[in-house]
Amino acid sequence: MTVPVEQPIATPPRAPSPTLGFGTLAVHAGAPHDPTTGAVIEPISLSTTFAQREVGQPVGIYEYSRSANPNRDNFQQAVAALEHAKHALAFASGSAATATILQSLASGSHVISVSDVYGGTHRYFTQVAKAHGVKVTFTPQIEVDIAEHITDDTKLVWIESPSNPTLRLVDVRAVATAAHARGVLVVVDNTFLSPYVQNPLDHGADIVVHSVTKYINGHSDVVMGLAAVNSDDLQSRLAFLQNAGGAVPSAFDCWLAHRGVKTLHLRVRQSSTNATAVAKALEASPHVIAVNYPGLDSHPHRHIAKKQHRDGMGGGMLSFRIKGGHAAAERFCRLTKIYTLAESLGGIESLVELPSAMTHAGIPKDQREAVGVFDDLVRISSGIEEADDLVRDVQQALEKAALGGDSANGVNGH
Repeated sequence: MTVPVEQPIATPPRAPSPTLGFGTLAVHAGAPHDPTTGAVIEPISLSTTFAQREVGQPVGIYEYSRSANPNRDNFQQAVAALEHAKHALAFASGSAATATILQSLASGSHVISVSDVYGGTHRYFTQVAKAHGVKVTFTPQIEVDIAEHITDDTKLVWIESPSNPTLRLVDVRAVATAAHARGVLVVVDNTFLSPYVQNPLDHGADIVVHSVTKYINGHSDVVMGLAAVNSDDLQSRLAFLQNAGGAVPSAFDCWLAHRGVKTLHLRVRQSSTNATAVAKALEASPHVIAVNYPGLDSHPHRHIAKKQHRDGMGGGMLSFRIKGGHAAAERFCRLTKIYTLAESLGGIESLVELPSAMTHAGIPKDQREAVGVFDDLVRISSGIEEADDLVRDVQQALEKAALGGDSANGVNGH
């Protein structure tokens, strides 16, 4: 009996390599001057519907804003250029982008995912995807054992690199090579780094997803998601599902996010510089057990960062384990003065949170701890403030947290 061999997935043509630098693209991609007024910043097109000359003959290319909108198109073009993608689709949230990708799979499909993923992604995989017949297998060592987990039903591999919140890195090219040999698509959540630091499509990924809410928008005032692809077929499938499900962002949010894109390179550079300074200070502190930051030479996957990240940058995110357990971690989060205790990340302001009790609270404790999300783990998003101020803030909060009591003058003292 001859066993049919699944054919390797056809790699779609890559988008043309950009001829302009990242900063120039960030400012100008998807940003034509208004042909009527000459406005250098696009107007906000709030119209939900567009006139037609005759039945089925719109005046322009737009008919109804759920299907397409000028502001959404311009924003999508901008991010596609920055991600070296042919296409980008903006969604109402990062979770909506995740859901739409999973909904593109037939019932009975199998997905392989890294274990330490964003809590919302874990929730969708474990509580929603199975409701429409999609099974997800989690693995902490995806480069090592991906071949063991792939079955004839496997359709998708899901990667976060860096992972949330333990900042593990994945060699995207290694995973993509193994997955494509069995006809399996690879998705990379690039939220933690943004297109400025990493372009997963260049390393073999088929789909790149973002929570635009984070670095791409960067100002903590928009909730949005995005998927970028090179395949025309994938773009068509996802666009159909998005339109059918209505998972679209507003024109105003697209305008705001596009404005955020224009300074992405400046913000991410500063955030990475700040995170590096804070990570080094944490690593030198007697009150810290371990620091997770891919910009440090001590990071176990530093070699991957040097290969996959722009200039080996570590990005603006880090996490660390504090001595004194959960109580000390809570005290630290209350005692910072510049870092605000809040969920989310990637904004201009610095944030601190406790994953075990906040962003990852929905994951059972044994599963959390198996991938390093302990009760004493603190996650930090460094914003664009002055590095010296952030270092001092972390150091004073560590000292006070180690003493075992709160200072009335130090509770997120804005």
